[in-house]
Amino acid sequence: MKYSVMVEYALHSLVYLIDVPKNESIGIKDLSEFQGLSETYLSKVLGKLSKEGIVSSVSGVKGGYRLNRKPEDITFWDVVRAVEGEDPIFQCKNIKANFAYQNKKQKCESCSSQSNCTINSVMLEAEEHMRNYLRSKTIAWLEEELLRTLPKEQIEEAKNFFEKTN
Repeated sequence: MKYSVMVEYALHSLVYLIDVPKNESIGIKDLSEFQGLSETYLSKVLGKLSKEGIVSSVSGVKGGYRLNRKPEDITFWDVVRAVEGEDPIFQCKNIKANFAYQNKKQKCESCSSQSNCTINSVMLEAEEHMRNYLRSKTIAWLEEELLRTLPKEQIEEAKNFFEKTN
């Protein structure tokens, strides 16, 4: 299982948008420069977040992005779902049933279309546990953790960077 780097970029970008005043935004150029990312690639990431209503885009000279929801209402799962989609990570291919059919042997009852595949059930249950965990972590929680764990100089550097750009 692997999430794309877009999820990481999305989460980082959301942290930088937390303290943006309600009527202001941060430009894509500033967000990409601060993170050392391509504007084009970050635009794709933020476009996915915008499509899901997590951020909103502001057009114009002072345009950019800002949160569209409160940080405590944006979960890690919301971000993963916006960036990666909702398809299950595990895709059951019904291999045992295919083998039995190809060899004209009896059908695998646990893999027949009338019943759930045991392997698929376990994998989907594990994914649901992961989703629930990601639903329990919000952008507000992430901000609290970063404020608690990052050196104060690093936090001030980020704040100063974005204050200078606005």
